[in-house]
Amino acid sequence: MKVSIITATYNSAATVADTLRSVKVQTYSNIEHIVIDGMSKDDTLEIVRSFPHVSRVVTEKDKGIYDAINKGIDLATGDIVGILNSDDFLSSPDVITKIVAQFDNKIDAFIGDIAFVNPSDTSRVIRYYSSSKWVPQLFRWGFMPAHPSFYLKKEHYKTFGLYKMGYKIAADYELLIRMLYIHKLNYTYKPMQVVTMRTGGISTQSINSRYILNKEIVQACHENGIYTNMFLLTFKYFVKVFEYIRPSRKR
Repeated sequence: MKVSIITATYNSAATVADTLRSVKVQTYSNIEHIVIDGMSKDDTLEIVRSFPHVSRVVTEKDKGIYDAINKGIDLATGDIVGILNSDDFLSSPDVITKIVAQFDNKIDAFIGDIAFVNPSDTSRVIRYYSSSKWVPQLFRWGFMPAHPSFYLKKEHYKTFGLYKMGYKIAADYELLIRMLYIHKLNYTYKPMQVVTMRTGGISTQSINSRYILNKEIVQACHENGIYTNMFLLTFKYFVKVFEYIRPSRKR
C-alpha cells in the first residue's frame, strides 16, 4: 500500500526540519510526502527543498490550514492518507510500517496515540493523549480520537468529502464525526505513539480559542445529528487532567 502524508506549512522554518526528517527515516518505503506551503516568508521552502524524499511541493496562497490540507489530499495518490503538521513529527522510524500492517479489506481507518511535549525539550512529555477508551458515542461529550494519529483510506475522502471550510479550529472534529459516526467506517486502534506534538497549538492558545473550539464542536455535532451543548463539553476538562504527566517523565 502507498501512504500519502500531507504537511501544511506557513513560516514553519523553526520546526519543519524535524517533521520532514521523521518522514525521511521511516522504514516503510512506499511513502509520498506532499508539502502545501502558504507562501512562507521565512526559510521554510529552502528547508523543504533540502529534503529530496518530498514528493511534491506546492506554494500558493490558501484560505487556512484546512484549505491547504484539502489541496494535499486532492493531490495524494496513495491508498492511505495521513496528516502531519509542520510542528509535529512521527514518533519513531517504524510508525508507518506499523500503521500499514493494521489495514486490510475490512479496515477503513487507523487511530493511535499522541504525545504533547515541551517545545524547548521534545524529549519531555507533558501530556499523553490515548485513544484507547474512545468510542464514537463520546463525540457528544467533546472527545475525539487523536486526530494526528488518524490515517484513512483515500477512497473515503472521495466518497464522503474533505475538511469543511466553515470551521476555524474544529474541522478535524467534524470530519471525524462524519467518517466514524455518520458513515460508520471500520477503524482499528493500536496502543502506540504515532505523533509527537509540541504544545501551543491553536486550539489551546487562549481562553478565546477554547471557546471558539467548543462552539465549533457543538456546531459539528448538531450538523451531524448529535445532541450536545457547551455545558456537556465542560466535563472533558475533568478527564483531560489525567492525561498530564509528571515533569520527570521522559519520552
